[in-house]
Amino acid sequence: MTSRSLVPQAPALSLPVAQMRNVFRPADVARKLARLQDGAAQREHEQLRTVYERMLERGPERFQVKPSGVPDMAPLYEELPNFTEVLDDVRRQVALAQDSSDGLEVTPMLLLGAPGIGKTHFARQLAALLGTGMNLVPMSSMTAGWLLSGSSSQWKGARPGKVFETLVEGEYANPVIVVDEIDKAAGDAQYDPLGALYALLEHDTAQSFTDEFADVAIDASQVIWITTANDERAIPDPILNRMNVFAVQPPNAEQARAIARRLYRSIRGEHDWGRHFEPEAAPDVLDLLAHMPPREMRRALMTGFGNARLEQRERVQVQDLPHAAPGKGRIGFMQ
Repeated sequence: MTSRSLVPQAPALSLPVAQMRNVFRPADVARKLARLQDGAAQREHEQLRTVYERMLERGPERFQVKPSGVPDMAPLYEELPNFTEVLDDVRRQVALAQDSSDGLEVTPMLLLGAPGIGKTHFARQLAALLGTGMNLVPMSSMTAGWLLSGSSSQWKGARPGKVFETLVEGEYANPVIVVDEIDKAAGDAQYDPLGALYALLEHDTAQSFTDEFADVAIDASQVIWITTANDERAIPDPILNRMNVFAVQPPNAEQARAIARRLYRSIRGEHDWGRHFEPEAAPDVLDLLAHMPPREMRRALMTGFGNARLEQRERVQVQDLPHAAPGKGRIGFMQ
């Protein structure tokens, strides 16, 4: 697989450096397609032939992007204070790739922590920072390993896997792929949901990753892998050993209050109706929100804004916010 520079020298640190990288070899696809040209093979493998034709139509080149320098990450540190250790690691790896023709290599990472502390939100923000796309693969809904690596075209209902689709149908050679709740993967003795990751998380083997449906090698070595989990005990050691593991703690009281303040401002600023409300949240509202995980803060604030608007008030008050359902702790709200 090859790459060529589109922007030899970035004029400003705020702009991404873009290269084009081949994610498959067209000659390999053309040979596979040629074998399906007789009438019987066309009818039997119509979907596979369509995939090959689509690959040749789109071509093998995809954008490989990276920040042109070490970007200003201060807003992310402020927005995600409990992810400081993870952000430090990303910053180091971005620094290695600056002022060079090397692509950005981010070691696969596992974000380990309680539900609702912002792991998936962090992944979205990281994708935006790096200038690449993000794809979410929820492992809790996966029951077979072929959903990542594709299923044999000989099977009824066969189709390519998520990695193939992301690279072949997407725009980037180095997308962020989030394997969400990797500890919830379910399978049987025949199909290991995590089986494909043994090759995909290793740079050398990922360069020639073969999707079982298309049976064509694709270069998945530039994919930026982020996995999330609540409990690492369900993850096989060989998978854990391929990743940097970060135990993400819930934000402390001061950090949670700062997150709530930023979230109030963000929601207000994103909506036209925000002009009806005061620019800053009331202190007692922030105090209440600080006891909630970040995921619940947003839901609570949306309820609070709505209730305050019904009362034609410019200030969200504590009584506008939902409270935790009895006996459920932080799970669920009573409106």
